[in-house]
Parts: sequence; C-alpha cells; structure tokens
Amino acid sequence: MSRVVLEGLEFHARHGVYATEGVLGARFVVDAELYYGFTGLPDELSAAVNYAAVYAAIHEEVTGQRHQLIEVLTDRIARRILRDQPRLGHVTVRVHKPFAPLPGVFRDVYAELTLRQTEL
Repeated sequence: MSRVVLEGLEFHARHGVYATEGVLGARFVVDAELYYGFTGLPDELSAAVNYAAVYAAIHEEVTGQRHQLIEVLTDRIARRILRDQPRLGHVTVRVHKPFAPLPGVFRDVYAELTLRQTEL
C-alpha cells in the first residue's frame, strides 16, 4: 500500500461548542493520508486518485456546515474522501484546532481517524 499525503491544508471555519466560535471562527488545519496501490500505475490522472478533487472535497466539508466537535468533522471528511475516491483502500484524516479555547499553553489539539473503504 502506498500513500499520497495532503498536509497542512488551512481553512477559516466556525466549528466549536462555544457561541463565540460560531461568530468569530478560527483556523483549522487538515491532513489527509490517502492509501492505495500505485505501483505499475500508468502515467494518467484517470488511473490515480485526483488529489485536487480531494482538496476541493475537504474544503467543502470544512467550510460548509458547522459542527460542534472536530471529531464529527474528521469523520465527515474521511467518509467523503472514501466515497468520492473509490480507488482508495483507506484514509487517515487529522483535523487540527491550534487555537482551541483552552486555559493553558499548548501546541495543538487534533482529532484523527483512520477509515477503510470496507467500513463505509
């Protein structure tokens, strides 16, 4: 199994439990690891996973509907990618919320999900 990684995709969105998060929004960062076999693949986009289409799907999921939990957003992104890209065996998606409303000093908060085509 090989992989293509889209890392550090940044979006402004309004996810979160608190009302201020819905009003002001915040920066969210998404990583998506796309797993499929591409050894022996012909040099044609039609034979591969179109990562531009994956980016567009992630953008739509992150900036579209608001969710209270980044875990739910992570699940929606993973399921959308697998539905849209049937060549994928599985996907790992991380949604980072680096400015989560926490009282202490921290580097990052993120939710991660690995989902297989067979789990849809």
